[in-house]
Amino acid sequence: MKEKRQNRIKEIIETMDIETQDELLAELAKAGFSATQATISRDIREMGLMKTAGGNGRQKYVLLQNTDTDVMAKYHQVLSAGVLNLDYAGNMIVIRTVSGMAMAVAAALDNMDIQGFMGCIAGDDTIFCAVRNENFCKEIIAEIRRIASDE
Repeated sequence: MKEKRQNRIKEIIETMDIETQDELLAELAKAGFSATQATISRDIREMGLMKTAGGNGRQKYVLLQNTDTDVMAKYHQVLSAGVLNLDYAGNMIVIRTVSGMAMAVAAALDNMDIQGFMGCIAGDDTIFCAVRNENFCKEIIAEIRRIASDE
């Protein structure tokens, strides 16, 4: 069932401009799939879907290309377009993003090889990132800023 659902998600995002998980859930329901928001969120992460600029100032989900160079370029693009502010407390980094971009930014960060970075939990415009220890926080924030500014 998971494979069929993810194949249908791929078909949907390749033929339609889907901006939100709610829109994706609605299209899946039309196709006869019953899923929760948590399931769709996992699917998006597992499939490597990212949001990019679509038409009319909206964003849309896209499937990343398979080459490492293309993927890294997309990650840089997502960080550049999505990250607004970074701060930390203890071993937790909080990232504020453009509304609707948190999942894409979190997926990009989760797939990058950043020393000391453990993983993320994303909402709509806020991400909580677990870091191995507080000593890594400033370095990771500097690295994210560097990647986002494409230096």
